[in-house]
Amino acid sequence: MNILMIEDNHSVCEMMAMFLKKQNWHYEFAYDGIEAEEKFNADPEKWDIILLDLNLPKKDGMQVAADIRRVSPTVPLIMLTARDTESDQVLGLEIGADDYVTKPFSAITLIARIKALYRRSQLGGQKSATGSTKAENAYDVETKHFKMNTKTREVFLYGHEISDLTPKEFDLLKTLASKPRQVFTREQLLQLVWDYEYYGDERTVDAHIKKLRQKLEDLGPQVIKTVWGVGYKFDDEAN
Repeated sequence: MNILMIEDNHSVCEMMAMFLKKQNWHYEFAYDGIEAEEKFNADPEKWDIILLDLNLPKKDGMQVAADIRRVSPTVPLIMLTARDTESDQVLGLEIGADDYVTKPFSAITLIARIKALYRRSQLGGQKSATGSTKAENAYDVETKHFKMNTKTREVFLYGHEISDLTPKEFDLLKTLASKPRQVFTREQLLQLVWDYEYYGDERTVDAHIKKLRQKLEDLGPQVIKTVWGVGYKFDDEAN
């Protein structure tokens, strides 16, 4: 795994280097926003995980996150932040982060988050090295107006392909669409989509739902419905 950690605190980087090295992962550090974008843009396909501190010199982490997402809508991105206000966390998630860890954090917890996010992104994007097969061409989630192949990571809504989903957006959409019209509470979605012990809160789900809806809204009638006081459901039958 190739990890780019964008963090201006050298002590934090030294600590994480020990843990990343123990996992036999390749890693590089960027200590400010300008250096981060230069390293990322030099080879965007190289990176499997981005760890991004929001409080950076030279260029704010929020802007760096937005710039990374414009280049790569799908690279897994975890925010590291000492900002614990609701608005900062939600804004970061809406920009396109898949997860966030609030400082001070446990290195062991962060490693677990990295493994979980990477595992799910790999499972969602696997393709056969020998070419297309019948199984790959089959849609394993299919409703009236929606098709998803979880092996090839192909998603279609109203006949239009959706190609810019982040790993968490993909998992969230799959979870909802796999059981059309079933209402999921925010707690259930946290357990099903974030498949490790999650220390965040329900705002994480709301932020991802909002971003996902924005990506779907131009394709046709909205299929992710809010069930007030309960949660969310996927329903394209009435459209």
